[in-house]
Amino acid sequence: MSIEVENISKHYGEQRALDGVSFSVKKGEIVGFLGPNGAGKSTLMKILTTYINASEGKALVNGCNVISQKKEVQLSVGYLPEHNPLYLDMYVREYLNFNRGIFNTSKARVDEVIVLTGLQPEAHKKIGQLSKGYRQRVGLANALLHNPDVLILDEPTTGLDPNQLVDIRHLIKTVGKDKTVFLSTHIMQEVEAICDRVIIINKGQIVADKKLKDLRDDKVQTVIVEFDYRVEDTFLLKLPNATTVKNTHDFVYEITFATTSDMRSHVFDFAHDNQLKILQLNQKNASLESLFRELTSTTNQTQKEATE
Repeated sequence: MSIEVENISKHYGEQRALDGVSFSVKKGEIVGFLGPNGAGKSTLMKILTTYINASEGKALVNGCNVISQKKEVQLSVGYLPEHNPLYLDMYVREYLNFNRGIFNTSKARVDEVIVLTGLQPEAHKKIGQLSKGYRQRVGLANALLHNPDVLILDEPTTGLDPNQLVDIRHLIKTVGKDKTVFLSTHIMQEVEAICDRVIIINKGQIVADKKLKDLRDDKVQTVIVEFDYRVEDTFLLKLPNATTVKNTHDFVYEITFATTSDMRSHVFDFAHDNQLKILQLNQKNASLESLFRELTSTTNQTQKEATE
């Protein structure tokens, strides 16, 4: 196992941020750690990266104990925290060269991660001059410098515009082909677009652990697409097996299909034939959304507690 968590709890005074959390992540998995704000996602990630210690329980990363083998864990983990810590006055290449010394990696590796994360056009700039999307790329490049086996990413797409969002998603999937990726988010679309599996945490406890494929309703699927121009609903309804179309905002549409086939290729062909550009194209997992609401809704939990 790449990550093993066994009965982990974390207390801050009387507050219990984590309460008996247990799960494991296999090598090569991309797992989404989903939960509302304040659920305990960042706390667990700080424990896995040795930044803080758990109050109770045990955690292993690549077979190394996060308390007794901290250096070994740090060498095997690439970490991008929620608030990406960067030296804004340093140039991109300068910053990466500075950090490579910590792991004693080669100068050639700096060039490799710059290419891998698409930083070539911005490598000569100061980090303070970069957009939020490119700053996230710098953070990912830094996390990849020592070629870790495990990537731990805390809210890696927060605050990005739609174009940056698509780029970072693609980048995470690319680097995740030969690494274990454990990423936290409170956005279900991120899990759907990137992950193989979802773990849902609420109020410090794991409330669900599911494969994405097990949550999909094969009879109905919803595709979310953003064009660069407004499209009439009637035209989208002409797509094969389309049953409903909803314009959620601006040029973003949710199209529901009654079929087991993946309809994203048909939406792509529609855009091409009508000279439209696609800014995002994802499947929406209605079952995942329903599960999340059921397990994390304050109203539902209040009603449940009242009956117990």
